[in-house]
Amino acid sequence: MQLQDILFSQGFGTRRVCCGLVQQGLVQLGEQRRLCDDPAEVLDEQGLVFWVQGERWEYHALAYLLLHKPAGTECSQKPSTYPSIYTLLPGPLRTRGGGAAAGVQAVGRLDQDTTGLLLLSDDGKFIHRLTSPRHHVPKVYEAQLKHPITPDQVSRLLAGVVLDDDPRPVKAAACHAVSEHHLQLTLTEGKYHQVKRMVAAVGNRVEGLHRSAIGGLHLTDELAPGQWRWLSGDEVVALTLKVPAPKPA
Repeated sequence: MQLQDILFSQGFGTRRVCCGLVQQGLVQLGEQRRLCDDPAEVLDEQGLVFWVQGERWEYHALAYLLLHKPAGTECSQKPSTYPSIYTLLPGPLRTRGGGAAAGVQAVGRLDQDTTGLLLLSDDGKFIHRLTSPRHHVPKVYEAQLKHPITPDQVSRLLAGVVLDDDPRPVKAAACHAVSEHHLQLTLTEGKYHQVKRMVAAVGNRVEGLHRSAIGGLHLTDELAPGQWRWLSGDEVVALTLKVPAPKPA
């Protein structure tokens, strides 16, 4: 692939802009940072490392990211009240691929006050695989509740509760009280405000919500709120495999 096309695919602007970056000597190749001024130079993009205006980048045919979503952010390109989670990402990740559907997209959404693990990608099949209810991908939530958790509330969440927009009961795949006010809840579908509404249906109230895992992928303390990282190839593969819902600890 020509260098200017590689830069375009990775989100560094139009082909004309990418061509200009190369001609101006702003692009270097490899860990040795070889200067390249030929936009049409053909390169093997697999495993390619390059530098644009002094910043190191790796070529990714498709993007798979993990973001530790902080509170007070919206999972929207056009937020209404709070800053968008997309402002936490470098510009190229928001524009890669070009066109109307440019950039990575959130794999499902978290409410503005909900924190934790959020995946982003520009792979439509990957997004569908993780968000479609028929694939039953488990998502683990840590909920801080207003009132002490009772065994009856846990039992009802496991048995299923009826929400106001669907006559069919929805139930937790796993649920247990970590402490008096800390409830861990695993869901395999993603209805609007589902955790909050399920907890309200059993007579309690969510006052803090954090998503700690999706499938077999867990958010660790190494990633601070607002930080992101690339998923490894093994993590991407693991997320597309059928993973059983976690059992209570």
